Amino acid sequence: MKDIAQRAGVSESAVSFALNDRPGVSEVTRDRVRRVAEQLGWRPSTAARALSGEGSATVGLVLARPAATLGVDSFFLQLISGIQEILSERQLGLLFQVVEDVHAECAVYRRWWAEHRVDGVLVVDPRTADPRPGLLDELGLPAVVIGALPGDDGPAPHPGLSQVRADDAGAMAAIVGRLHGLGHRRIAHIAGLPSLAHTERRIRSLRIEAERYGLAEARSLPTDYSDTQGAEVTRRVLAEPRPPTALIYDNDVMAAAGAAVTTGLGFGVPEDVSIVSWEDSALCGLVRPWLTALSRDPVAFGRIAAGELAALLDGGAARTVHVPLPTLIERQSTAAARD
Repeated sequence: MKDIAQRAGVSESAVSFALNDRPGVSEVTRDRVRRVAEQLGWRPSTAARALSGEGSATVGLVLARPAATLGVDSFFLQLISGIQEILSERQLGLLFQVVEDVHAECAVYRRWWAEHRVDGVLVVDPRTADPRPGLLDELGLPAVVIGALPGDDGPAPHPGLSQVRADDAGAMAAIVGRLHGLGHRRIAHIAGLPSLAHTERRIRSLRIEAERYGLAEARSLPTDYSDTQGAEVTRRVLAEPRPPTALIYDNDVMAAAGAAVTTGLGFGVPEDVSIVSWEDSALCGLVRPWLTALSRDPVAFGRIAAGELAALLDGGAARTVHVPLPTLIERQSTAAARD
């Protein structure tokens, strides 16, 4: 600041006012100071800004999932890509951390808040019994929940948190409706982690649609999202006396593993068993047969969430945003049921 003041011919206090957009200097002086600062390669110190209460220019994202499953999950890679697009435009940094469970995640939020490390956070994987919204309310830390908190789309239980909601129930209804139309009556849903709110909504939607169509043998089986458990559950259900004729997997990795197990056991896909992946990705077009999948846009999901957090940081009100219902892209892994 001393160097800038000397070259611009002003006081150090005038430099501070100009660079921090505070009143006290004319626009002519402000422009001159900024030009000199640019020539000298000056950039604001985020640490100093945080200590002075001006913000860290950083937002946080914590993932409480097994690290082994994240390495093969294309959804999160694309989600973070979309988030980063918006943060880069706003010159905001992303502080990212992977932890073992939601309690460790809450501890990270407390530490970040106490150390002024982040201005706000993006929250993923809402739980059925979730301690994070209440904690973020208590800390006063701006946050956007990616997914949807438990409960129906009524008044927000945490008015300080924005939500970007996906219609998991509607997506499941669309899948079941299409499989029923193809004649499938025995449907198994190879689900994700049972503690997640979106898993609970998908399971509940399957149950509702099963009652609607009279599908007494439709059910959900939770996993950890890994290819290992996806394959294991597939092997188990196909060994039953009356195996399912259709399998719905909660991600593309489990669907690919399930397809390999199915054909390895001598079942034809889709002649004997139809397969649907909840997530679409390049993987769905690399395996044979090509997998029918829900086509979502995780990159756009990330952009929307980051944009909502930026709006909160600008002083905007919390709100709920709905992403479009995903489209079912039918490929070679689904066909009419034989029985």
